[in-house]
Amino acid sequence: MGVALDVASLLGLFLETLFYGVFLTLYWLMLFILLKKSGIQRQLIIPVATLLLCIATAHLIIDFVRALEAFVFDVHKISAAAYYSNLASPLELAKTALFITQPALADGILIWRCYVLNNKSLLVSISGCIVLLTNTAIGCYIVWSLTQAGSGSTVYTTAPEYITTFYMLTILISNMTTLIAWRIYRTRRPDGLAVAFLPVFIVIVESGALYSTSVIALLATFLARSNGKYPAMDIATPIVGIVFCLIILQVHFHVGGNPPTELPDFFRVRGVRDANCGMEPIIFVQ
Repeated sequence: MGVALDVASLLGLFLETLFYGVFLTLYWLMLFILLKKSGIQRQLIIPVATLLLCIATAHLIIDFVRALEAFVFDVHKISAAAYYSNLASPLELAKTALFITQPALADGILIWRCYVLNNKSLLVSISGCIVLLTNTAIGCYIVWSLTQAGSGSTVYTTAPEYITTFYMLTILISNMTTLIAWRIYRTRRPDGLAVAFLPVFIVIVESGALYSTSVIALLATFLARSNGKYPAMDIATPIVGIVFCLIILQVHFHVGGNPPTELPDFFRVRGVRDANCGMEPIIFVQ
C-alpha cells in the first residue's frame, strides 16, 4: 500500500484545498470578465462554472468534516484509518457521488466541444454520448455497491472491475481531447523560437489535457492498489473547474491566437485564416 490510509486522506485534503483555491480564484476572475459581456454565451457558461464550483465546494466541505471526525471528534472511539476504511458511511457515499458527477459534467462539455470542432459531426457526438451514459450508469452502480460494503471491505474488493471500467471509460472520453488538440495545433503558427512553446501551452489548456492527466494518475494508482489514489481522486474535482475556467480565460484574452472574427453564432467559433479553406474553427466559446 505504501502510504497509510489516514495519511493519504489527510494529504488529499491538503492538496484539494490548494487546488480549490486556484479554482476559486479563476472562477471569480472569469465571472468578473463575463459579467461585463452581453449575449447568450454567458447564460450557459456561468451556470456551468457555478455548478462545477458548488460540486467542488461540497466535496471539500465533506472532506473537512470527515477529517474532523477522524482526527478530532471520534478519535477516542475509532482510529482514523478505521474511520476512513468505512466505505458505507453516508459522507463517503456523498463524496463518491459528487466525484462521479463532476467528471460526468466535464465529459459532457468535452463531447460538445468535439462536436463543434469537428464540423458538428454526429458520429463524434453520438458515440461520445453513448460512452458517457454508460459511464454514468457504472458510476451509479459503484455508489450502490459501496452501500453494500461490509466491515473490512476496501475499494479493491468492492466492485473493482466496475471502478476500473469507470476510470478507463473516463480516459476514453478524455482522449477525445486528441481530436481537439489536433485541430488546435494545426492552426497555431509560432513566429519564432521565443514563442515556439506558446502553441503547445495553448493546446494543453484548450484540450483539457490537465484533466486527462489527473484521470490517468488516478487509474494508475488504483491498479497499483496504492492509497495514493485518494489524493489523486480529491484533486480531480477542482481540476475539472480549473481547466474549464482556463479555457474561458484563454479565449477571452486571445492568448496564442488572432483576434476573433465577429460571428453571430451561439458560442461563436474563433479561427485562424487559412489560404485554402478560410476560417478554421479552434475553440468553442467566444
